[in-house]
Amino acid sequence: MRVALGVAYDGSPYEGWQSQRSRNTVQDVLERALATIAGATVRVTAAGRTDAGVHALAQVVHFDTDAERPLSAWVRGTNAALPDAIAVQWASMVPGDFHARFSAEGRAYRYVLYNHPVRPSVFAARVGWCHDPLDVEAMREGARALEGEHDFGAFRSSECQAKTPVKTLQRIEIRAAGPYILFDFAANAFLHHMVRNIVGSLVYVGKGRHPPAWIGELLEARERSRAAPTFAAHGLYLSGVRYAAHWNLPAFSPMMPCP
Repeated sequence: MRVALGVAYDGSPYEGWQSQRSRNTVQDVLERALATIAGATVRVTAAGRTDAGVHALAQVVHFDTDAERPLSAWVRGTNAALPDAIAVQWASMVPGDFHARFSAEGRAYRYVLYNHPVRPSVFAARVGWCHDPLDVEAMREGARALEGEHDFGAFRSSECQAKTPVKTLQRIEIRAAGPYILFDFAANAFLHHMVRNIVGSLVYVGKGRHPPAWIGELLEARERSRAAPTFAAHGLYLSGVRYAAHWNLPAFSPMMPCP
């Protein structure tokens, strides 16, 4: 049988999502906890991999098991075996052709940026930081060029394994909330480091280092070397994964991160 889970985690203690030799990844820790409930080895597949330090409020995974357990055991039982930084939010039985990654129709990310002259303390591992004052309206103007279907090669990591850099960015919203600036992205799919690279370039615009039109010029040039450096990982959250209604996954609206 196949089970899908909604998982939230603080990525700061871990070396990313994907299993590694260190066994200190979110996948490794989650699989160990699930094994205690299943009574056997469990291998999970996620909707998307997150890098070291990146968080998730609505990651979706699936796994196959012969263990017949109530859905509550996959949630509460697994959570009892997990550290505080990771928690299963829901569990659902799904058909055998459901795939957490390939059945996903879209994903959403939020980047939380602390814009203040003094570095953050309590939230240091959960927000990005820029000490220079930022012009939010200029960043919004620059971001408009990114909406729609484009070749996002200028914002693609050299380690990206995607078959094509062409993606459809369906939504990008930027707003201020006190000393925090929130960047919300929704797309059919994302390239490796795409959100962090876009945020880095928008911050350059917000600082006044480049005009808003520079973002469109980067997009057209498709050269990663011309864009800003990759921004810090710890302000990034996987905030949602969208699936077709026929999968009947639980409706789940996590509290969006904004300290």
